[in-house]
Amino acid sequence: MAKTIGILTSGGDCAGLNAVMRAVVSRARLLGWKVLGIQNGTAGLLDKPYKVRELTIQDIDGFTMRRGGTILGTTNSRDPFNYPMEDGSYKDRTDEIIAAMKELGIEALIGIGGDGSFDILSRLAKKGGINMVGVPKTIDNDLAMTDVSVGFDTALEVATEALDRLQPTAASHDRVMILEVMGRDAGHIALNAGIAGGADVILIPEIKYSIEAIAKKIAEVKESGRNFALVIVSEAVKSPDGEKREVVYHGGEKRYGGIADFLGPRIAEATGFETRATVLGHVQRGAQPTHNDRLLALALGVKAVDLINEGEFGKMVAWQNRAAVAVPIEDAIAKCRVVEPTDPLIHTARSLGISFGD
Repeated sequence: MAKTIGILTSGGDCAGLNAVMRAVVSRARLLGWKVLGIQNGTAGLLDKPYKVRELTIQDIDGFTMRRGGTILGTTNSRDPFNYPMEDGSYKDRTDEIIAAMKELGIEALIGIGGDGSFDILSRLAKKGGINMVGVPKTIDNDLAMTDVSVGFDTALEVATEALDRLQPTAASHDRVMILEVMGRDAGHIALNAGIAGGADVILIPEIKYSIEAIAKKIAEVKESGRNFALVIVSEAVKSPDGEKREVVYHGGEKRYGGIADFLGPRIAEATGFETRATVLGHVQRGAQPTHNDRLLALALGVKAVDLINEGEFGKMVAWQNRAAVAVPIEDAIAKCRVVEPTDPLIHTARSLGISFGD
């Protein structure tokens, strides 16, 4: 009887998740394992009957690999250690999940997630003696120990294309166009897309800025004879006085958002330029994965199965120096991978005349 690998996606969705599953199913089949897909993260094991299904090569074909999102579904709001119940209370339901895995004969678990998901899954694995391997995915690219995570390249492509599309309308109307992108507490999307998309100003949470410095840069642009400017800002950027810009959703959940709308009128007042703000939001999570995200997802998926087959657990597969390697999950989530002052792209941007508003 074939040994069983369980696989789930957890946290926010992104492009490339299905490609990871394609690699896992393909490699597992060659090594004599079967793969059981768990739907909606660990929540799929809290329903009766369990929301699981065996994944075959036919399920994860080339067409599915090209799709964005995840065919298994995901969640970023149901922590099994503090699970929200219908009566408004919270309950630790991890024992139920551990029992379900044992009942299903899952001998190893592949979790595709980010730092929050890995923190929960690694604690669950330790509690239940579960053999776990993690595959990093996050458009924010803020996981440590890996050069890049699945989903980042596609999000970056979307953000860069947005700047490409905003440039003609900015030039046509003599405007400053402000593009707000995701990134949570790290400015990787704004930094990379800003350079690639020809932004004049890049605002990231790691560098303090002022409206006066932004206005000075836009004035220089105007003096050079250009009638427009492009500003890209990460969602986690605070107001100059340090206030977070957040949106409150149904149920009281708070998420970053609104910094572009905050900056618009202030930049207009300081420069005399008409300004418009565009917020990409979840557009960055969708779309077909780029070829880079597909290659990364496939390489990491294969490596994850190899680790399981070799009995090496408690690891996250990472991409370092163009190779898939294994690193301790604890090291990968120990701290948020933000943009460091010494990042070569900071020097690149400044050398191109791009301002960080400082």
